[in-house]
Amino acid sequence: MDWVTTLKKFEYTSEQHAGVGSTFYWFEEASGRTYNLYFETTEWVENEVFAYRMTSGDFFKRYDERWEIAATADGCRFTFNDHIEFPYGPIGKIIGWFAARGAQDTGAEILANLKRLAEA
Repeated sequence: MDWVTTLKKFEYTSEQHAGVGSTFYWFEEASGRTYNLYFETTEWVENEVFAYRMTSGDFFKRYDERWEIAATADGCRFTFNDHIEFPYGPIGKIIGWFAARGAQDTGAEILANLKRLAEA
């Protein structure tokens, strides 16, 4: 939560706190909205890969994400991929286009926070 500035609350919803099948909840504030989201971990390699998919939430139709940290000659590279589907059919696609444009600034801030914390 120190680097993902949109994340306001995170808690595990399963006894297992890491690994494929573990579940968690997060409360996010982004683009003037709040989101209550529940996820299941779909891929896990400690200190390398974390992937998850939304199992339920109060807005998005579909949401999955994958983070990867890979060693490079100069240090490491962080890769972030998300796929978000908005409700409302064709209107949701337009909402998604605008949301993606707005998320670029948030993404740059989050990446700068991660870099600062990793280098500290």
